[in-house]
Amino acid sequence: MKKINLITLGCSKNIVDSEYLSAQFTANGYQVIFDSNDVSAKIVVINTCGFIAAAKEESINMIMQFVEAKRRGNIEHLFVFGCLAERYANELRTEIPEVDSFFGVKNLKDIIAKIGMQYKKNLIGERCISTPHHYAYLKIAEGCNWRCSYCAIPLIRGKYESVSMEKLIDETRFLAHQGIKELLIIAQDTTYYGLDIYKKQKLAELLNKLSKIDGIEWIRLHYAYPSNFPEDVITEMATNPKICKYIDIPFQHASNAVLKKMRRGSNDEIYRLIEKLRMKIPDIALRTTLLTGHPGEDEKAFEELKSFVEEIKFERLGIFPYSEEEGTFSAANFADSVPETVKNARVDEIMKIQNAISKQLNRKRVGQEHSVIIDRIENDYIIARTEYDSPEIDNEVLISVSSIHKNKIPKIGEFINVKIISSDDYDQFGEII
Repeated sequence: MKKINLITLGCSKNIVDSEYLSAQFTANGYQVIFDSNDVSAKIVVINTCGFIAAAKEESINMIMQFVEAKRRGNIEHLFVFGCLAERYANELRTEIPEVDSFFGVKNLKDIIAKIGMQYKKNLIGERCISTPHHYAYLKIAEGCNWRCSYCAIPLIRGKYESVSMEKLIDETRFLAHQGIKELLIIAQDTTYYGLDIYKKQKLAELLNKLSKIDGIEWIRLHYAYPSNFPEDVITEMATNPKICKYIDIPFQHASNAVLKKMRRGSNDEIYRLIEKLRMKIPDIALRTTLLTGHPGEDEKAFEELKSFVEEIKFERLGIFPYSEEEGTFSAANFADSVPETVKNARVDEIMKIQNAISKQLNRKRVGQEHSVIIDRIENDYIIARTEYDSPEIDNEVLISVSSIHKNKIPKIGEFINVKIISSDDYDQFGEII
């Protein structure tokens, strides 16, 4: 069978785009592989990220890796699409002429036609899953309307466009039929869902309808925007057993001076939302993403950020140094005044604080019993997750294979009950009950 190597870089939204594309390739008689080191396929398609400098560099390095493979004759055709290609298509065509064609984020039909395939309309909503086959991402919208000062996403992906509830329900039924048990809800802003097409926020209603689909056991919410957070989503999370007690809200900062320059509201709003979430869902796990080194972040503002992290004690946290992106409000109006060494030192300082918090919170779970989902078996351990952890980015529960009779080792994607017997900074160790 003819093969295509489809390589995905960047965020989970890119993963979904690649999965839609792979379904079209498969329907046209191609075997799709997802392997950045494979040169057995004569056609290579790279889905790029162009969000921040490090992601751009990774995308360019991957393109050049396969340009070299093409020069050696290991592959015949190289196509590039996604965010980097959307933003810099003209420059890339000039600088890397070895690539056969570049395509933007919404040009999947053009890729299919360029390779010589026929676009299959009947496959809308169908995907070839590239994640482990018990969880999948559900992209409920494209683009963003918020215009945060540092963010290039609206320039790349355009205005916010909700996917209709009917299409999302059909897609979820398709995923459940494929064996998906955990659904990870994603968009650039999930809480905005519905405002453009239904004239009101509809995320809670969508979550409720998706939870009624047979086969779906966990629904996890990512990338919620803190401003205008819908009350009914909190109620749905508190009362619906299929909605994981977990939410990912990128707060970005806690200093009002920096938030103002970021065009992201106020810290009063942030504190009120966190208080409300923890009051109404006492066992919720809060994940956030922070950004340090934005123009205007002086020592006072950074101390405010540190105090915020120490006070709130997020269950999960990631932080990135500011990267100036051309075309954004910040790039046009503020000097990138914080030195890179200072940005990186601040990242390290926040993560040192978070490391201690994570260690403390994990220790509190020792002795507790939890339902976990099995992600994989690796060396001497079964790797699982609780409802408080998203795949790839959060904590894991490790269960020793030697502690289980070989005929009773659980299968990947299976839910089991475990007791947490010990923990370290970011992971926990459990035994099957």
